[in-house]
Amino acid sequence: MTTAKNKQVSHDEQLLNDEEALKVLNRILAMYPDAKGELNWDNVFHLVCAVAISAQTTDKMVNRVTPKLFSDYPTPADMAKADIKDLEADISKIGLFRSKAKHLKEMAQILVENFDGEVPKDKKLLMTLPGVGEKTANVVLAEAYGVPAIAVDTHVARISKKFKIVPENAKPHEIEKRLEEILPKEQWIKTHHAMIFFGRYTMPARAKDPNPYNYLK
Repeated sequence: MTTAKNKQVSHDEQLLNDEEALKVLNRILAMYPDAKGELNWDNVFHLVCAVAISAQTTDKMVNRVTPKLFSDYPTPADMAKADIKDLEADISKIGLFRSKAKHLKEMAQILVENFDGEVPKDKKLLMTLPGVGEKTANVVLAEAYGVPAIAVDTHVARISKKFKIVPENAKPHEIEKRLEEILPKEQWIKTHHAMIFFGRYTMPARAKDPNPYNYLK
């Protein structure tokens, strides 16, 4: 009685092999060859700030609050001395602004005290900063320093699962490692941006067609 259902589940969970997955990723890259990060920033410190406050917030909203934030706090030393209420006011239009302001101030203090006000180029060191997880560290490495990295945001995770490149229960770190296995290193940055654009503009979460291949050109 359950044979057909079990077959369906088994079929649904069958993952793409490396070659099949690379074909999908290359088609996405071909659709968005010029995709790039959409957060505005003028120096590496401000990039870290922008990415750190972008969690659960759109890039558009982040870009609306960062001009004043960047103007008020041009350097880590300025932000380290900030009154927390002033920091909160600058980013109050975005979600979780109180905890994000706290992380910004703490991050700036650590940059001043431990790194002479410079943003480190090392992933592990970046991840010691408050509010900086693996995704943020990878964005900073790729965007600011050109270090090959794949930042797994909600779009990258959703697309990887929809096309069965990774299992449905895969964690961000597992998705990152799987994509690194499939893609040539020189494609990591460009493909990760293309996946974000594909998820944002071609196959958003609200997309009605259950077959993801219908969104590929």
